[in-house]
Amino acid sequence: MKKILFCLIAALAASPAAAQFTIDQVKTEREKIAFSDSIRRAEPQAEYFSRARYRAERAAIRKERNKLEITGGLQGAMTSYNDPWVDVSGGDNSIALIANLFVHHIFTKDLFTLETKFEAKFGYNRMKVEIPRYGANGEPLLDEAGNKLMEREGIWYKNQDEFYIQISPSFKMSKNWSYGATLKFRSQLANGYLSRTEQEHKDLKSCFMTPGYLDLSVGVKWSCPLERFPIKIELSPIALSAVYATNSWIRREQFDEEGNRIKKPFAYGIEDPDKSSKYEGGSSIQIDFDRTFGRTKCLRYRTTLFSFYGWITNIGLDNKIRNYHDWLDAYEKWADPDDPSVGHTIKDKPALPIHPTVRWENTLDIKATKFLTTTLSFQLYYNRAQHTAIQTKTLLSVGLSYTFKNK
Repeated sequence: MKKILFCLIAALAASPAAAQFTIDQVKTEREKIAFSDSIRRAEPQAEYFSRARYRAERAAIRKERNKLEITGGLQGAMTSYNDPWVDVSGGDNSIALIANLFVHHIFTKDLFTLETKFEAKFGYNRMKVEIPRYGANGEPLLDEAGNKLMEREGIWYKNQDEFYIQISPSFKMSKNWSYGATLKFRSQLANGYLSRTEQEHKDLKSCFMTPGYLDLSVGVKWSCPLERFPIKIELSPIALSAVYATNSWIRREQFDEEGNRIKKPFAYGIEDPDKSSKYEGGSSIQIDFDRTFGRTKCLRYRTTLFSFYGWITNIGLDNKIRNYHDWLDAYEKWADPDDPSVGHTIKDKPALPIHPTVRWENTLDIKATKFLTTTLSFQLYYNRAQHTAIQTKTLLSVGLSYTFKNK
């Protein structure tokens, strides 16, 4: 069997073998393949957010846009004598203290400017005055001759009390001209009395908002381009001036049970005692000047001149009498209830035409050192509705003062 298988394999191996292959030709179209990269590559950068740098940039912008000045001072004087000195040479103990605060801020952004001013002055002095002595029941004590017994007592009395705030927004039209508005409010803080020895409620003549003054004006402002002459002139063809007297006790006449007048009124130009305010329309002008002198800036002069004329209100004013003496005669007739020739109501009250009001403030600061300053201030005020004469005030003080400026 094995032999038969071997013979068959040998025969197959010796015979020739053949195979046939057929290859078909296939034609394919070429396609353009576009490769896209979906991975976003970022270039490495060394910059990063710094909070300290951000704060520094914001602080630089604020300093560029804001100009701030704050000045505070305390001036005073004191004299003291003991009893032997007074007995031989005379004299009187006295204390005078004056505190002041001045804040000036200017914010500027592009063509817009907002200027804010605030100033407050408050002073008290103490001197000895003679006052009558009273018994346990409140009756004055008398000596053997029937004269009142007097005693000397130290009395505090204010010598200066005033504050004001002024806000002036404006838009620049050119290098020296701008247009805008000005709002100014002025009043006092503490009560004012007739004198040192008359400081009871019946002697009250002024307090907060009695009087109070409000001025609102709209117009154009011119600023001098010269640094050595920094003057500003504001012209307001439309302006409003208001005065307030909110305390009815101060603005009214007071009478006792017998009809005798115990207090004259302090109406501050308000004709009707039932009203606590008066408004006038007209025009105003304001001139400001502020400059320091010397290489060390040891001398500084500030002045403000403001004037208002209520011509709009003057047109519609009733019972006008231009001559002052004629007005005085008409007022006496109106005030006399027994005179039947005129009426006696508030509508019949004679009135003087509105006169321009003028307020001129001057301050001269002389710095001896960084903290020691001598201040001389002078104020002039004219308001025909309150007084027929010009009011003036002068104050010279020496004391401590410090000024902070961010520029």
